[in-house]
Amino acid sequence: MDSPLPGLVGFTAALRHAGLPCDAQRVQAYLAAIGELDPADPGQLYWAGRLTLCAEPDDLPRYDDAFAAWFAATPPRSRPAPPARRVQTSTMALLQDPPAGAGEGGEERPLRAAASAAEVLRHRDIAGLSAAEREHLRELIGTLHLDPPLRRSLRFRPYRTGRLDPTRMLAAMRAAGGEPIRLPHKERSRRPRRLVLLVDISGSMTPYADALLRFAHAITRRAPGSTEVFTVGTRLTRLSRQLRQRDPEHALTSAARVVPDYAGGTQLGETLRAFLDRWGQRGLARRSTVVVFSDGWERGDAALLGEQLARLRRLAHAVLWMNPHAGRDGYEPLQSGIVAALPHIDRLLAGHSLATMEQLLQEVRRA
Repeated sequence: MDSPLPGLVGFTAALRHAGLPCDAQRVQAYLAAIGELDPADPGQLYWAGRLTLCAEPDDLPRYDDAFAAWFAATPPRSRPAPPARRVQTSTMALLQDPPAGAGEGGEERPLRAAASAAEVLRHRDIAGLSAAEREHLRELIGTLHLDPPLRRSLRFRPYRTGRLDPTRMLAAMRAAGGEPIRLPHKERSRRPRRLVLLVDISGSMTPYADALLRFAHAITRRAPGSTEVFTVGTRLTRLSRQLRQRDPEHALTSAARVVPDYAGGTQLGETLRAFLDRWGQRGLARRSTVVVFSDGWERGDAALLGEQLARLRRLAHAVLWMNPHAGRDGYEPLQSGIVAALPHIDRLLAGHSLATMEQLLQEVRRA
């Protein structure tokens, strides 16, 4: 009985001519598979080649045609794979579903509608969003990008200008026989500046708390080594470790397990003093950019809050305060906490929408 080897090798040459990547390694794998099967069985012959000689789904039709032409056999029918399940988000729905009444040129209208809806949502007050809009907002918050602010380090790095580097200059002189052929310079290197987020989760901040914690998670994921997150209410809770998880839902679930005072009262002065005594004075607040997310409703002593903010301002590089009510028309800082805080903060920012969160990122970079 003649060996089928020449015919099989010729088949692989025909596949190469048809555009399939039948290199020597794939041909060897194909011949090894044939050696374990019955080459007289067209089905076994077909599947041995399909599994070893095809590299991607686009190769399958060309393989079937070449198999039928070479062996004069009909390729066996394969069971179609089930379609992959697509998780459709609200953003995808806007992009894919055309608006009612879309006529001529409707191919571009869904994209324009999605862009318009996203732009409107950026400026909407978070407290007044529907459930679908909140879901869309969560997707947009996940796309925010923070370039971590930098500060000058105590260490130096080689640079083309700046002060002379005597250590490198002496080493170069020794290598050149004592002559200063090239003068090396150095400058201070830069490192990320720490960002500390204090998020008020009291009852008055409940409509904004979820979005603010997701915003804190997005920042923490961008700069996990230089971002610290705390919640403030009736007590202080550190959430930095929980918010370093990749998935936002898992991160917020882990955070909810360790926060005992969600939607409770507000004692900003007491919690800020606890932060400074335990964390800030020891290093977290030193030369850091600190952002307080709160509406300023203080149930405790407002004078204590002012004292602790003054203490924080002496330690920190910059102190920013985001108030969700500050973006409303006719707002005046009349809350006791805001009145006590204004003399000791660098900027009072609005914090009611996605656009104000983006503005905060710009302020952090400038700081």
